[in-house]
Amino acid sequence: MTVSIDLSGQRALVTGAGQGIGRGIARTLAAAGAEVVVNDLVEERAAAVVAEIEADGGRGATAAFDVTDWAAVEHAVAGMGPVDVLVNNAGNAGKATSHGFEDMKPFAEEDPASWEGFVRVNLFGVMYVTRAVLPGMIEREAGRVITIVSDTARVGEPFMAAYSAAKAGATGLIRSVAREVGRYGITANCIALGTMNPYEASAEEEKQFDWLVKRYAIRRRGLPSDIANLTVFLASDLAPWITGQTIPVNGGYSAAQ
Repeated sequence: MTVSIDLSGQRALVTGAGQGIGRGIARTLAAAGAEVVVNDLVEERAAAVVAEIEADGGRGATAAFDVTDWAAVEHAVAGMGPVDVLVNNAGNAGKATSHGFEDMKPFAEEDPASWEGFVRVNLFGVMYVTRAVLPGMIEREAGRVITIVSDTARVGEPFMAAYSAAKAGATGLIRSVAREVGRYGITANCIALGTMNPYEASAEEEKQFDWLVKRYAIRRRGLPSDIANLTVFLASDLAPWITGQTIPVNGGYSAAQ
């Protein structure tokens, strides 16, 4: 028996796909045969990823819009044709540095004004794009919704309370959606990430991040391919009975605590 994944004839929308993890997901979906709509705030970044997809023999299109703007989301989705696979990847964890994320503070010291950016992107962005594509999936009685969240949504993380709350909200949303739309043959799942490295790090860069992965069973940060391969599986006909789940891809972080 041969097992293979072929997404030919499927159109996938990947948000925040102009770089990093989203770029890896978009290219892997295209390699599996899907036509991929690459979303990003910056059209040039989206276009660069589409060029990579087409250079590899795949099919892609750009869709530059802000996932936190409902009117823009609704307009863009209405104009792109049927979406068979939605990957909610766009997210905001703060500004990364070689020592974690800047301006990390205890929740008791945070300025409430700082919470809005995390909630708008990580929760409302997921709500808006999912809301925009679901009616078409329901009409066709088929579809896959895959939302990229974080292990902070599952286990919590100190000094990242607002981010953790927003990601946890997204997991709750997707569980509810899964229960609503399963009757139409639509699945909805989350992939929870550990600490990621969206590019191949140099040996020196890996040394700088050693402190981050000491709690990981597999002592490295995640790569886009670690996430993209599971995304393709969940998007495929091999996963029709997996729904409402949050699946960790984290090098054993949560198991190794």
